[in-house]
This record gives sequence, structure tokens and C-alpha cells, in this order.
Amino acid sequence: MDYRYVKAFILTARNSSFSKAAEELKIAQSAVSRQIKLLEESVGEELIIRSSKKVLLTQKGKELYIAAQHFDQLSSDIFEKEDNREIRVGILQGLLKNWFNPILLKFYKKYNRNITIEVGGQHDLRKGLENGLYDLIFTTENIQSDLISSLKLFDEKLILVSKEEVNRKKLSDYRWIVYSNEDNLFKLSKKTSSQIIKVESISTIENLVRNNVGIAILPEHVLKKSENLVVQDVSQLDKSEIYMATLSYKTMPAHINELVDVVKKSLQSS
Repeated sequence: MDYRYVKAFILTARNSSFSKAAEELKIAQSAVSRQIKLLEESVGEELIIRSSKKVLLTQKGKELYIAAQHFDQLSSDIFEKEDNREIRVGILQGLLKNWFNPILLKFYKKYNRNITIEVGGQHDLRKGLENGLYDLIFTTENIQSDLISSLKLFDEKLILVSKEEVNRKKLSDYRWIVYSNEDNLFKLSKKTSSQIIKVESISTIENLVRNNVGIAILPEHVLKKSENLVVQDVSQLDKSEIYMATLSYKTMPAHINELVDVVKKSLQSS
């Protein structure tokens, strides 16, 4: 299997575009298409479904892309003398708002590397890691598989937040401000409120509660100590655990390990 063909496949899959892959490789688009065709012939499987509008991977193509990404990163660690690759992070918004910021400050006191951070939900973060969009993710899901391994970081305390006192037995009487349809308010109350605001922004949820628009369940660490809000424990909910997940490398690539090391040391000092 010619590595040039694998590289052409990786870049085409990553960009969902033959033309963008050709630009990165500095070759003609027809050459990229030909190399992938030769790769498909060598493995005896169709890897890409070609259309005039977009590039789609077959199931075998998706599996090969994940494995090829891993191989490409390990090859770069071996052969690149200067490793200037960025770290791609996927994270839940509540963690980015507060917990992750001190981690970044500690990281940049020691390293000078570009980082791209994207906020997503649990499902999207996992798929992103599996599909090679992220180098590591921070999530509440403990993912343990042949492909991915997770390290528990800490327990996240959840609290019921409101501007005024709330009758816990009649939560459905209040307007709910939720992050998604899987929000913990749905688990806490047997009856669903008829008034629901769904917004994918922890900061906006917090602001709406502060202005007495409704109630919400938030991680304790996103609130400032000076917040003039009514806070109630929700111990009856399952505790939320925070994990850091990466692909199951035998040897962690150096650029990813830099951030992993800072996260681990931050936990030890907290």
C-alpha cells in the first residue's frame, strides 16, 4: 500500500473535498482521485462515494480513515524533526467556561503551541474523536473501547439555580431553562414544565436565571461565588463525572501529551 495514496485519502476525507486535498498536496485534483482509486483497488473495497456536491465515506472508508489518522500521526512523530502541529480539543461548554481556562494559562506558561477548541455535546464530541476531528475531548461520558480510552478527572457537582426560592415539589410550575432535551431538569421532575427555553449556551442560561426568567440545573463550578442566586443541592441526581478521552495510543503523540501532562499535574495540585 503506497503511503502517497493513504495520504491523499486522509486529506480528502478530512476536508470532504478532492480539490482541497489537491491544494494541500500541491498536485492536480485528478491525481488525488487517481491515487484514491488505486488505494481502493489495493484494498478491494470502495472507500469514497463520489458525487458532484460532496464526498462521502463508506463504512469501510470511515474505519480506514480512523486507523489511517492514527498511523499518520505516529509517522509524523517519528519522521518530523520539528513538530508544530496544533492540538484539537473538543469540550463541553460548561467545562470551557470555567474549569478549562486555568488549564490553558498553565499550558501557555510552558508551551507555545496552537490549540483549536470546539464546544459540543457528548454525542458530537465522541463522534469527533472517533472520526479524527479532535485529538482529545473532555466529556461526562466514560468511553472505553478498542479505539478510545478515558481518564476520570473529577466529580462535577450539579445544583438547582434560581433567582428566588423554588418549591422542589412543584418544579413543573416554573419555566425551565435547559441546555438540551437530556437536561437534568427532566430527570429531577416527574412532570415536565409547559414552559421551556432551550439554549446551547451556559452563559445565556446563567444570565436568564439571574434575571428571574426561569430555573436551571448547572455545574457548580460555572457560577461565581459573588452570584446573588438561590442554590439548592440535587443529590438525588446521579453524580456527573468528568473524563478526558483520547484515542488508545500505545505511545501518546508528543503534541497531545503536552496538554495531557498539564491537565494531570493541575489535578494533582488542586
